[in-house]
Parts: sequence; C-alpha cells; structure tokens
Amino acid sequence: MSATADIVVISLLSVGGGVRRSYTLLLRPTGKQAATLTQCLEDHRVLYNAALEHRRTAYRKAGVTVRYGDQSGELKHIRADDPAGQGRWSFSSQQATLRRLDKAFAAFFRRVKAGQKPGFPRFKGRGWFDTVEWPKDGDGCRWDSQPEHPTATFVRLQGVGHVRVHQHRPVLGRVKTISIKREGSRWYVVLSCDDVPAQTLPAAGAVVGLDMGVASLVTTSDGEHVANPRHLHASADRLAAAQQALARKKRGSKRRRKAAARVGALHAKVRRQRLDGAHKAALALVRDYGVIVHEDLRIANMTRSAVGTIEAPGRNVAQKSGLNRSILDAGWGVFLTVLAHKAESAGRELVAVNPANTSRTCARCGHCAKENRVTQAEFACMACGHTAHADVNAAVNILRAGLALREAAGAA
Repeated sequence: MSATADIVVISLLSVGGGVRRSYTLLLRPTGKQAATLTQCLEDHRVLYNAALEHRRTAYRKAGVTVRYGDQSGELKHIRADDPAGQGRWSFSSQQATLRRLDKAFAAFFRRVKAGQKPGFPRFKGRGWFDTVEWPKDGDGCRWDSQPEHPTATFVRLQGVGHVRVHQHRPVLGRVKTISIKREGSRWYVVLSCDDVPAQTLPAAGAVVGLDMGVASLVTTSDGEHVANPRHLHASADRLAAAQQALARKKRGSKRRRKAAARVGALHAKVRRQRLDGAHKAALALVRDYGVIVHEDLRIANMTRSAVGTIEAPGRNVAQKSGLNRSILDAGWGVFLTVLAHKAESAGRELVAVNPANTSRTCARCGHCAKENRVTQAEFACMACGHTAHADVNAAVNILRAGLALREAAGAA
C-alpha cells in the first residue's frame, strides 16, 4: 500500500447477495479546486455551528427543542439569502451536515440516560470540521463523472467541478454515498458501496489463537511472532522537534499554522504506516486459517490514565503512562478492526474470548498461578514444570477457550 494512495475497508455488511464496503481514494485537485473544497468545508462548518447555536438559544430562552426537521425546512431560506455562499453547495450535503448535528444530540441524550459522561455537542473550530457527505450518488455529486476519459477517473461535486481521483484499484458494487475528507494537505473521496461481490477465499481447515502484545504485535499458537514496528516510537524524535517548534510560534501567526501542519503530517504518516501494517498482518492470517481466535480486549480501559485525583493519587504513573503509549503505538484496535473486516469478507470465522488468566495458566496441565509467568517472555509452570514462550503459551490457551466457546455455541 503506497503512502500516497491507500484504500481503507471501513465496513463490511451483508447486503443481499453481496456486502457493503467503503473505499478511500486520494484526490488530485487543482489549486483552484483545493481552495474551493476548503471553502466548502468552511461553509458547512459555519452551517453546523449556526444550527447548534439555534438549538442552544431556542432552548435556553424559550424552552423550545429544535429538531432536524425544523432546521432542514429553513435551509431554502438560508440558501436564498446567501446565493454566493451557502447557496452554491448541494442541498443534500447541507442536510447531511444538519443530520450530523442531530446525531450528536442523540448521542448526548443517550449518554445522559445511561448515566455516562454527557459530552454536550461543541462548536467546531477551524481545523475541526474536515468531512462533507453527499447522501446519494447523483444528487449534487457524481462518481466517475467522465467515464469516456481514457486514463483518469473523476468525481463531480456541485460547486467544485470535476476533480481527478487517484484510483489505484477498481471500485466494485453500486456507489451509494460520497464523502470528501481533508487530512492535512491531502484530500480523499470516501465511497460507500452496496452489493459488492463477496471475495471468499478457499476453505482452510487450520485454526489459530492470537495473543496481542507490545514486544510482538501478535503471537500465534503455532509459535509465530508478528513484529511490532513501533511507528510512533520511530518518529518520536521528529515529532518532538516539530512540537517544540510549534510551541515557540506565536498564536494566530502564519508560521504557527505551518508548524501545526508539520506536526499533523507526521502523525498522519504514523497512522498510515500503522494501518498498512495491520492490513498486511491480518491478510496473512486470513489466508492461512479458517478459524481465528483472539482476545476480547477492552483497550480504552487498559489505556486509562493512572494519575487519579488529588484525594486519591495514582501509583506508578510514569510506568503506566509508558505502557499506555506502547499499547496505543502497537495499534491493537486498528489491527482487530481490520482483521474482523477481512475475515468476514473472506468467509473466515472469528471468535473473541475473555483474556482473563490466559497468560498465567499452563497450557499443558491447566495450573493457574501468577508465579508461572517468570518474566515477560518466559513461562514455567510451578506444577508440572512445562516451559514455553509466555506469549505462545497464552495463545494456546486462547485457542482452546475459543474452540470450547465455539463448540458450546454449536451445541446450543
């Protein structure tokens, strides 16, 4: 996967005889088109903030709850009053922006009802609104708008024109929605497609258990170790220098914007490297195994800060912070997400099991004790004397638990 053009399978859902898949393709806009796309994002950001202020003011001053239907009905008047601004963009894309705000409020009320931290919808500042969606191909947008062109692919966007796409692989199925996304100085088009033919792989009878780790990204029950590239750690010096340069710049200055763009570009490169590695590792596993068992990890809980409060300060904060950084750098969540999508597309079976005590239990006799884990890499059973690599021993236990869970589900 190249650094300039990458495809991300965001979702795989059964739709009739095929699946639903999302493609992310790099755009090649001209300088004028890039400026127009930037203005499009800005106008949608202004619309989002204005709609949020409308809801806040109506409820605070009159106790009135404003809903999506009310604000969508006002769009035609807003567009008529600002033909050179809001009026030049697709009506359906502006409705999608209002739905985005409505979903934010729905999520807020759901969290309130569940007793979670509410997180009231916020106003979007510059640089915090980087996506615009067109809900239907042909309504203000058109994929492959110049099919007669012999060498290039274009997407047409209302108010922007025909923008060239770096299409490095075919787009299958029927394009349903089109989104434009900005990442730093790059622009991407995201296509959500229905009825994509499922690309199942030949049947594989082999089974495998996976143990996630920091020293190795994945250790299999067959004894193989998938290396953890530590992309963030490899870029730490350049990121530190870029962040120090950013801290020295005056707020609001042109140089500060350039320095912030540099930091963002470095983080984006790490993200692409991590995603590329996850795709390659997951594809290798899906090709070789018919049943894949992995740990059902709660990564958000595992990487929670240990600082604590003033009344109850945390312990070993520096060590926990370093562990959290290593876990996030490994990209367990990215890998497991990609693995799930590839397994479903290939017709493989994926089983998630509770990881409790899998690293302390002997894979030979079943004795469970924390003393069995001698070091991070060494396992030695205190009962039967069985020795093995600690991660391999854990992967074997994970595989057995997954097969037992699968058998119980089949019997039920």
